[in-house]
Amino acid sequence: MQKDPSRLSEDEKQALVQKVVDIVTKTKDVTNVNASVQIEHEWKYFASTEGSYIEQEVWSTSPSFTVTARRDGQTRSRTFTGEMMTGGWEIAERAQMVENAERIAAEAVELCTAKPIDMGVKDLILTPSHAMLTIHEIVGHATELDRILGYEANYAGTSFIKVADLGKLKYGSTLFNVTADRNLRGGVGTVGYDDDGVKTQEWPLVREGILVGLQTNREMAHLIGEKESRGCTSASSWRDYPFLRMPNVHVDAGPPGSPTPEEIIADTKDGVLIDGRGSYSIDQQRYNGQFGGNAFWEIRNGRKTRMVTNVTYNAITTDFWANLDAVSGKESWRMFGTGGDAKGQPTQTNSITHGSPWLRIRKILVGAAYA
Repeated sequence: MQKDPSRLSEDEKQALVQKVVDIVTKTKDVTNVNASVQIEHEWKYFASTEGSYIEQEVWSTSPSFTVTARRDGQTRSRTFTGEMMTGGWEIAERAQMVENAERIAAEAVELCTAKPIDMGVKDLILTPSHAMLTIHEIVGHATELDRILGYEANYAGTSFIKVADLGKLKYGSTLFNVTADRNLRGGVGTVGYDDDGVKTQEWPLVREGILVGLQTNREMAHLIGEKESRGCTSASSWRDYPFLRMPNVHVDAGPPGSPTPEEIIADTKDGVLIDGRGSYSIDQQRYNGQFGGNAFWEIRNGRKTRMVTNVTYNAITTDFWANLDAVSGKESWRMFGTGGDAKGQPTQTNSITHGSPWLRIRKILVGAAYA
């Protein structure tokens, strides 16, 4: 942490979000703007009968703003989500909320007159701020070992994966590489030690499209023949039972020479670009899902053309990732966090980061979903 939020004045923190509001409200047809920086702080002391005495302190900062506009009788909202990260006020300052305020306001207005996309099979281009949700739901949750073993069946569902699939299941194309990492710098699921007192680590989940790893803790690692935990035990507080929770899970950036986002767009004939998170619905095995986003653009003959609305796409997990045919490089890799991930009875919530490059998924059924 470079800037301790508790040591900054309220006026200094207010000034940043107020500047965003001042810029956005200059745009005609904007009716409302809500800018915020959410700050969370956790201090934890862990002691065990095995001799562990561990103190950890974590700050996380989440900047965002939402603009609502009304034109021609239609009201639409557009959200800018900064990178939710562990750290102090410096995370808010480098989120570029001010730099993006005018653009997001203009897009909110444009959305009011945008038309639904034509239904059909299209190529999807997913920005990191959207891909994070799909990664979370059909990769992150599906690779939790307790779900695979049926521990969560009553509340949060199981997984289409079987223990026997480890090292064999074709999860996606050869471009699909996924890493679990509780040491990821800035990740909101990053800690030094889990709530079993186990040192956290980084490990592969998918390599060149093949499932090679799972999320484990001390309670379950031996069930897949591993001799030590991957450090995935967590509890929401001292009074909650600690159990297996998702670490940071990210799709790796492509190697040097990978296409840029602009090159991916230029190479797409008939597609849709999706940004931000939206609606989602997934079956209890994390195999068949439908996902929406926050903003959408039609791609025609290599050009980003008009904004469109109400886009959803169908994702049968292994088929979806098998159609991955373009991954951008590390220059465009970004990580976005999500909070409120519910699991267990009584329910506990978790916060995790999902990093991703820009991704292109070929030939996916796209339709319009109406609220």
